[in-house]
Amino acid sequence: MRFEEAYAGWNAERLTQDEAARLLGMCERSFRRYVVRFEADGLEGLIDRRLEQVSNRRAPVDEVMALTEQYRGRHAGWNVKHFHSWYKREGGTRSYTWVKKRLQEGKLVPKAEKRGVHRKRREPAPLPGMMVHQDGSTHEWVLGELWDLIVTMDDATNEHYAMTFVEEEGTASSFQGVEEVIESHGLFCSFYSDRGSHYWTTPEAGGKVDKDHPTQFGRAMKQLGIEMIAAYSPEARGRSERAFGTHQGRLPQELELAGITTMAAANRYLAEVYLPAFDAEFMHPAREEGSAFVPWIGGNLADILCEQFERTVGNDNCVRFESLSLQLPAAQHRCHFVKAKVRVHRYGNGNLAVFHGPRRLADYTHEGKLITNDLKQAA
Repeated sequence: MRFEEAYAGWNAERLTQDEAARLLGMCERSFRRYVVRFEADGLEGLIDRRLEQVSNRRAPVDEVMALTEQYRGRHAGWNVKHFHSWYKREGGTRSYTWVKKRLQEGKLVPKAEKRGVHRKRREPAPLPGMMVHQDGSTHEWVLGELWDLIVTMDDATNEHYAMTFVEEEGTASSFQGVEEVIESHGLFCSFYSDRGSHYWTTPEAGGKVDKDHPTQFGRAMKQLGIEMIAAYSPEARGRSERAFGTHQGRLPQELELAGITTMAAANRYLAEVYLPAFDAEFMHPAREEGSAFVPWIGGNLADILCEQFERTVGNDNCVRFESLSLQLPAAQHRCHFVKAKVRVHRYGNGNLAVFHGPRRLADYTHEGKLITNDLKQAA
Protein backbone atom coordinates (compact mmCIF):
# COMPACT_ATOMS: atom_id res chain seq x y z
CA MET A 1 0.00 0.00 0.00
CA ARG A 2 2.87 2.38 0.74
CA PHE A 3 4.50 1.52 -2.58
CA GLU A 4 1.28 2.23 -4.48
CA GLU A 5 1.08 5.61 -2.77
CA ALA A 6 4.68 6.44 -3.60
CA TYR A 7 4.32 5.12 -7.16
CA ALA A 8 1.18 7.18 -7.73
CA GLY A 9 2.95 10.30 -6.47
CA TRP A 10 5.93 9.70 -8.74
CA ASN A 11 3.73 8.82 -11.70
CA ALA A 12 1.78 12.05 -11.25
CA GLU A 13 5.09 13.95 -11.01
CA ARG A 14 4.32 15.14 -7.49
CA LEU A 15 7.39 13.27 -6.23
CA THR A 16 10.82 12.69 -7.68
CA GLN A 17 12.26 9.17 -7.66
CA ASP A 18 14.56 10.20 -4.81
CA GLU A 19 11.64 11.53 -2.72
CA ALA A 20 9.53 8.43 -3.40
CA ALA A 21 12.45 6.19 -2.41
CA ARG A 22 12.98 8.10 0.87
CA LEU A 23 9.26 7.77 1.58
CA LEU A 24 9.68 3.98 1.41
CA GLY A 25 12.97 3.94 3.34
CA MET A 26 15.07 2.69 0.41
CA CYS A 27 17.57 4.02 -2.09
CA GLU A 28 16.60 5.49 -5.47
CA ARG A 29 18.05 2.49 -7.32
CA SER A 30 15.86 0.05 -5.37
CA PHE A 31 12.81 2.14 -6.12
CA ARG A 32 13.51 1.91 -9.86
CA ARG A 33 13.78 -1.88 -9.56
CA TYR A 34 10.45 -1.99 -7.73
CA VAL A 35 8.87 0.11 -10.49
CA VAL A 36 10.02 -2.32 -13.17
CA ARG A 37 8.69 -5.34 -11.23
CA PHE A 38 5.43 -3.57 -10.39
CA GLU A 39 4.74 -2.53 -13.98
CA ALA A 40 5.50 -6.07 -15.16
CA ASP A 41 3.63 -8.18 -12.60
CA GLY A 42 1.70 -5.80 -10.32
CA LEU A 43 1.92 -6.16 -6.56
CA GLU A 44 2.71 -9.87 -6.93
CA GLY A 45 5.98 -8.88 -8.53
CA LEU A 46 7.09 -7.16 -5.32
CA ILE A 47 6.91 -10.31 -3.18
CA ASP A 48 10.31 -11.70 -2.19
CA ARG A 49 10.25 -15.22 -3.65
CA ARG A 50 13.09 -16.30 -1.40
CA LEU A 51 10.60 -16.44 1.48
CA GLU A 52 8.76 -19.26 -0.31
CA GLN A 53 11.81 -21.39 -1.05
CA VAL A 54 13.18 -24.17 1.13
CA SER A 55 16.91 -23.97 1.76
CA ASN A 56 18.97 -26.56 -0.09
CA ARG A 57 21.01 -27.00 3.06
CA ARG A 58 18.05 -27.94 5.20
CA ALA A 59 18.59 -31.35 6.78
CA PRO A 60 16.26 -34.19 5.85
CA VAL A 61 13.65 -35.12 8.46
CA ASP A 62 15.08 -38.66 8.67
CA GLU A 63 18.48 -37.29 9.69
CA VAL A 64 17.00 -35.15 12.45
CA MET A 65 14.92 -38.04 13.78
CA ALA A 66 17.94 -40.37 13.74
CA LEU A 67 19.96 -37.81 15.72
CA THR A 68 17.30 -37.34 18.39
CA GLU A 69 16.69 -41.09 18.69
CA GLN A 70 20.41 -41.68 19.11
CA TYR A 71 20.56 -39.13 21.91
CA ARG A 72 17.38 -40.38 23.58
CA GLY A 73 18.40 -44.03 23.41
CA ARG A 74 22.10 -43.99 24.25
CA HIS A 75 23.14 -40.56 25.52
CA ALA A 76 20.23 -39.22 27.58
CA GLY A 77 21.44 -36.72 30.15
CA TRP A 78 24.70 -35.95 28.34
CA ASN A 79 25.59 -32.32 27.78
CA VAL A 80 25.59 -31.21 24.16
CA LYS A 81 29.35 -30.72 23.96
CA HIS A 82 29.99 -34.26 25.11
CA PHE A 83 27.35 -35.74 22.80
CA HIS A 84 28.64 -33.77 19.80
CA SER A 85 32.14 -35.16 20.26
CA TRP A 86 30.69 -38.72 20.09
CA TYR A 87 28.52 -37.72 17.12
CA LYS A 88 31.57 -36.50 15.19
CA ARG A 89 33.53 -39.60 16.20
CA GLU A 90 30.81 -41.78 14.64
CA GLY A 91 30.93 -39.92 11.35
CA GLY A 92 28.53 -37.00 11.92
CA THR A 93 29.13 -33.95 9.76
CA ARG A 94 26.86 -31.33 11.34
CA SER A 95 28.18 -28.49 13.49
CA TYR A 96 27.87 -28.24 17.26
CA THR A 97 25.34 -25.40 16.96
CA TRP A 98 23.15 -27.40 14.56
CA VAL A 99 23.16 -30.43 16.88
CA LYS A 100 22.40 -28.27 19.92
CA LYS A 101 19.43 -26.57 18.22
CA ARG A 102 17.95 -29.89 17.06
CA LEU A 103 18.19 -31.36 20.56
CA GLN A 104 16.66 -28.20 22.05
CA GLU A 105 13.81 -28.30 19.51
CA GLY A 106 13.15 -31.90 20.56
CA LYS A 107 13.02 -30.82 24.27
CA LEU A 108 15.89 -33.21 24.99
CA VAL A 109 18.24 -30.58 26.44
CA PRO A 110 17.27 -27.29 28.09
CA LYS A 111 18.20 -23.92 26.70
CA ALA A 112 20.91 -22.20 28.71
CA GLU A 113 19.98 -19.09 30.62
CA LYS A 114 20.93 -15.84 28.98
CA ARG A 115 24.31 -14.62 30.09
CA GLY A 116 24.66 -11.28 31.76
CA VAL A 117 25.34 -8.27 29.61
CA HIS A 118 28.91 -7.19 29.06
CA ARG A 119 29.56 -4.47 31.59
CA LYS A 120 31.71 -1.46 30.96
CA ARG A 121 33.34 0.65 33.61
CA ARG A 122 31.40 3.86 34.07
CA GLU A 123 33.55 6.95 34.04
CA PRO A 124 33.30 9.14 37.16
CA ALA A 125 31.28 12.32 36.90
CA PRO A 126 33.41 15.16 35.50
CA LEU A 127 32.58 17.70 38.23
CA PRO A 128 32.04 17.53 42.00
CA GLY A 129 28.37 17.85 42.86
CA MET A 130 27.07 16.20 39.68
CA MET A 131 26.38 12.89 41.45
CA VAL A 132 26.40 12.02 45.14
CA HIS A 133 26.32 8.41 46.36
CA GLN A 134 24.83 7.25 49.64
CA ASP A 135 24.91 3.74 51.04
CA GLY A 136 24.95 1.90 54.35
CA SER A 137 26.91 -1.09 55.64
CA THR A 138 26.00 -3.27 58.60
CA HIS A 139 29.13 -4.59 60.29
CA GLU A 140 30.65 -5.39 63.68
CA TRP A 141 32.50 -2.10 63.86
CA VAL A 142 33.27 -2.57 67.57
CA LEU A 143 33.42 -5.88 69.36
CA GLY A 144 29.97 -7.39 69.91
CA GLU A 145 28.06 -4.48 68.30
CA LEU A 146 26.38 -4.43 64.88
CA TRP A 147 25.96 -0.86 63.69
CA ASP A 148 25.10 0.69 60.34
CA LEU A 149 27.69 3.01 58.82
CA ILE A 150 26.08 5.58 56.49
CA VAL A 151 28.41 7.16 53.94
CA THR A 152 27.62 10.06 51.60
CA MET A 153 30.32 10.53 48.96
CA ASP A 154 31.00 12.30 45.67
CA ASP A 155 31.20 10.31 42.46
CA ALA A 156 33.71 12.63 40.81
CA THR A 157 36.35 12.84 43.55
CA ASN A 158 35.57 10.01 46.01
CA GLU A 159 35.41 12.66 48.74
CA HIS A 160 33.39 11.47 51.73
CA TYR A 161 31.16 14.37 52.70
CA ALA A 162 29.48 12.62 55.63
CA MET A 163 29.99 9.45 57.68
CA THR A 164 27.96 8.44 60.69
CA PHE A 165 27.14 5.35 62.74
CA VAL A 166 23.46 4.65 63.45
CA GLU A 167 21.55 1.80 65.02
CA GLU A 168 19.61 1.17 61.81
CA GLU A 169 19.75 2.75 58.37
CA GLY A 170 16.59 4.63 57.46
CA THR A 171 15.00 7.89 56.41
CA ALA A 172 16.46 9.94 59.27
CA SER A 173 20.04 8.81 58.65
CA SER A 174 19.68 9.49 54.91
CA PHE A 175 18.35 12.98 55.58
CA GLN A 176 21.25 13.64 57.95
CA GLY A 177 23.87 12.77 55.32
CA VAL A 178 22.23 14.92 52.64
CA GLU A 179 21.81 17.82 55.04
CA GLU A 180 25.53 17.79 55.87
CA VAL A 181 26.41 17.89 52.17
CA ILE A 182 24.07 20.78 51.36
CA GLU A 183 25.10 22.83 54.39
CA SER A 184 28.82 22.45 53.65
CA HIS A 185 28.85 22.51 49.82
CA GLY A 186 25.40 23.39 48.46
CA LEU A 187 22.78 21.65 46.33
CA PHE A 188 23.99 18.84 44.09
CA CYS A 189 22.52 17.55 40.80
CA SER A 190 21.72 13.87 41.33
CA PHE A 191 21.52 11.30 44.12
CA TYR A 192 22.56 7.66 43.53
CA SER A 193 21.45 4.89 45.89
CA ASP A 194 20.29 1.32 46.17
CA ARG A 195 16.57 0.47 46.16
CA GLY A 196 16.15 0.52 49.94
CA SER A 197 12.58 1.04 51.10
CA HIS A 198 13.40 4.44 52.61
CA TYR A 199 14.71 5.65 49.23
CA TRP A 200 12.23 4.07 46.83
CA THR A 201 8.84 2.40 46.60
CA THR A 202 9.33 -0.97 44.89
CA PRO A 203 6.01 -2.75 44.12
CA GLU A 204 7.71 -6.11 43.43
CA ALA A 205 10.70 -7.38 45.38
CA GLY A 206 13.76 -7.02 43.19
CA GLY A 207 11.77 -5.19 40.50
CA LYS A 208 11.75 -1.68 39.16
CA VAL A 209 11.17 1.28 41.44
CA ASP A 210 7.92 3.26 41.29
CA LYS A 211 8.91 6.84 40.58
CA ASP A 212 5.28 8.02 40.67
CA HIS A 213 4.89 7.20 44.38
CA PRO A 214 7.92 8.67 46.17
CA THR A 215 8.89 7.92 49.74
CA GLN A 216 9.44 10.67 52.29
CA PHE A 217 13.04 10.87 51.12
CA GLY A 218 11.98 10.95 47.48
CA ARG A 219 9.51 13.74 48.19
CA ALA A 220 12.28 15.81 49.80
CA MET A 221 14.67 15.29 46.87
CA LYS A 222 11.95 16.33 44.42
CA GLN A 223 11.26 19.41 46.51
CA LEU A 224 14.96 20.31 46.34
CA GLY A 225 15.14 19.62 42.61
CA ILE A 226 17.65 16.76 42.99
CA GLU A 227 17.32 13.85 40.55
CA MET A 228 17.24 10.40 42.14
CA ILE A 229 18.89 7.43 40.37
CA ALA A 230 18.32 3.83 41.50
CA ALA A 231 21.05 1.18 41.29
CA TYR A 232 19.90 -2.29 40.25
CA SER A 233 22.96 -4.35 41.20
CA PRO A 234 25.94 -4.30 43.60
CA GLU A 235 28.19 -3.83 40.56
CA ALA A 236 26.37 -0.59 39.76
CA ARG A 237 27.37 0.68 43.23
CA GLY A 238 30.95 -0.44 42.73
CA ARG A 239 32.56 2.75 44.05
CA SER A 240 30.68 2.75 47.33
CA GLU A 241 31.05 -1.04 47.68
CA ARG A 242 34.84 -0.76 47.32
CA ALA A 243 34.89 2.12 49.80
CA PHE A 244 33.04 0.00 52.38
CA GLY A 245 35.55 -2.79 51.85
CA THR A 246 38.28 -0.33 52.81
CA HIS A 247 36.34 0.93 55.83
CA GLN A 248 35.66 -2.60 57.09
CA GLY A 249 39.35 -3.38 56.81
CA ARG A 250 40.46 -0.27 58.72
CA LEU A 251 37.81 1.22 60.99
CA PRO A 252 37.36 -1.68 63.45
CA GLN A 253 41.10 -1.81 64.07
CA GLU A 254 41.36 1.95 64.57
CA LEU A 255 38.36 2.05 66.92
CA GLU A 256 39.81 -0.81 68.96
CA LEU A 257 43.20 0.90 69.09
CA ALA A 258 41.54 4.09 70.32
CA GLY A 259 39.63 2.13 72.99
CA ILE A 260 36.24 3.22 71.61
CA THR A 261 33.19 1.11 72.52
CA THR A 262 30.23 3.55 72.30
CA MET A 263 28.51 4.94 69.22
CA ALA A 264 28.83 8.55 70.36
CA ALA A 265 32.59 8.22 70.77
CA ALA A 266 32.85 6.39 67.44
CA ASN A 267 31.04 9.19 65.61
CA ARG A 268 33.37 11.77 67.17
CA TYR A 269 36.34 9.70 66.01
CA LEU A 270 34.88 9.56 62.48
CA ALA A 271 34.47 13.33 62.26
CA GLU A 272 37.71 14.36 63.94
CA VAL A 273 40.22 11.69 62.92
CA TYR A 274 39.14 9.03 60.44
CA LEU A 275 37.25 11.05 57.81
CA PRO A 276 39.93 13.74 57.26
CA ALA A 277 42.64 11.07 57.03
CA PHE A 278 40.59 8.94 54.63
CA ASP A 279 39.88 11.84 52.27
CA ALA A 280 43.53 12.91 52.34
CA GLU A 281 44.56 9.41 51.20
CA PHE A 282 41.79 8.38 48.81
CA MET A 283 40.28 11.59 47.46
CA HIS A 284 41.37 12.39 43.90
CA PRO A 285 40.82 15.45 41.67
CA ALA A 286 37.84 15.58 39.33
CA ARG A 287 38.31 15.14 35.58
CA GLU A 288 37.43 18.77 34.96
CA GLU A 289 37.92 22.00 36.86
CA GLY A 290 34.95 23.65 38.50
CA SER A 291 31.97 22.55 40.58
CA ALA A 292 28.36 21.61 39.95
CA PHE A 293 27.26 22.57 43.46
CA VAL A 294 24.74 25.42 43.75
CA PRO A 295 24.52 27.52 46.93
CA TRP A 296 21.49 26.77 49.10
CA ILE A 297 19.35 29.90 49.57
CA GLY A 298 15.95 28.26 49.95
CA GLY A 299 15.24 28.85 53.64
CA ASN A 300 15.02 26.31 56.45
CA LEU A 301 16.55 23.10 55.11
CA ALA A 302 15.42 21.07 58.13
CA ASP A 303 11.76 21.62 57.18
CA ILE A 304 12.40 19.93 53.82
CA LEU A 305 14.67 17.12 54.99
CA CYS A 306 12.14 15.68 57.39
CA GLU A 307 9.11 13.41 57.34
CA GLN A 308 5.85 15.18 56.50
CA PHE A 309 2.32 13.93 57.18
CA GLU A 310 -1.04 15.53 56.40
CA ARG A 311 -3.63 15.63 59.17
CA THR A 312 -7.02 17.23 59.87
CA VAL A 313 -7.49 19.22 63.07
CA GLY A 314 -10.13 17.84 65.41
CA ASN A 315 -12.98 19.69 67.10
CA ASP A 316 -10.81 20.20 70.19
CA ASN A 317 -8.06 21.90 68.14
CA CYS A 318 -5.89 18.81 68.55
CA VAL A 319 -3.94 16.98 65.85
CA ARG A 320 -3.78 13.21 66.18
CA PHE A 321 -0.39 11.89 65.16
CA GLU A 322 0.31 8.21 65.77
CA SER A 323 -0.32 7.76 69.51
CA LEU A 324 0.03 11.47 70.33
CA SER A 325 -2.47 14.29 70.61
CA LEU A 326 -0.87 17.60 69.67
CA GLN A 327 -2.79 20.52 71.19
CA LEU A 328 -2.63 23.63 69.00
CA PRO A 329 -2.14 26.86 71.00
CA ALA A 330 -4.42 29.84 70.48
CA ALA A 331 -3.41 32.02 67.52
CA GLN A 332 -3.85 35.77 67.14
CA HIS A 333 -4.56 35.64 63.41
CA ARG A 334 -7.26 32.92 63.59
CA CYS A 335 -9.96 31.91 66.08
CA HIS A 336 -9.51 28.15 65.64
CA PHE A 337 -8.24 25.49 63.22
CA VAL A 338 -11.09 22.97 63.49
CA LYS A 339 -11.31 20.81 60.31
CA ALA A 340 -8.29 22.60 58.83
CA LYS A 341 -5.74 20.60 56.86
CA VAL A 342 -2.35 20.83 58.53
CA ARG A 343 1.05 19.24 58.05
CA VAL A 344 3.05 17.49 60.76
CA HIS A 345 6.83 17.54 60.41
CA ARG A 346 8.92 14.95 62.24
CA TYR A 347 12.61 15.79 62.45
CA GLY A 348 15.64 13.58 62.84
CA ASN A 349 15.79 14.08 66.60
CA GLY A 350 12.15 13.00 66.97
CA ASN A 351 10.74 16.46 67.65
CA LEU A 352 7.57 17.56 65.85
CA ALA A 353 6.09 20.70 64.35
CA VAL A 354 2.65 21.53 62.94
CA PHE A 355 2.30 23.75 59.86
CA HIS A 356 -0.77 25.36 58.29
CA GLY A 357 0.43 26.10 54.78
CA PRO A 358 3.74 27.95 55.21
CA ARG A 359 2.88 29.09 58.75
CA ARG A 360 4.48 27.22 61.65
CA LEU A 361 1.81 26.85 64.35
CA ALA A 362 3.69 25.06 67.12
CA ASP A 363 6.65 22.85 68.05
CA TYR A 364 6.52 19.71 70.18
CA THR A 365 8.90 17.26 71.79
CA HIS A 366 8.95 13.66 70.60
CA GLU A 367 6.52 12.95 73.45
CA GLY A 368 4.00 15.49 72.12
CA LYS A 369 4.70 18.18 74.74
CA LEU A 370 4.29 21.73 73.48
CA ILE A 371 7.61 23.61 73.26
CA THR A 372 7.07 27.18 74.48
CA ASN A 373 9.32 30.16 73.86
CA ASP A 374 10.80 29.72 77.34
CA LEU A 375 11.76 26.14 76.56
CA LYS A 376 13.27 27.20 73.21
CA GLN A 377 15.40 29.90 74.89
CA ALA A 378 16.50 27.41 77.56
CA ALA A 379 17.47 24.88 74.89
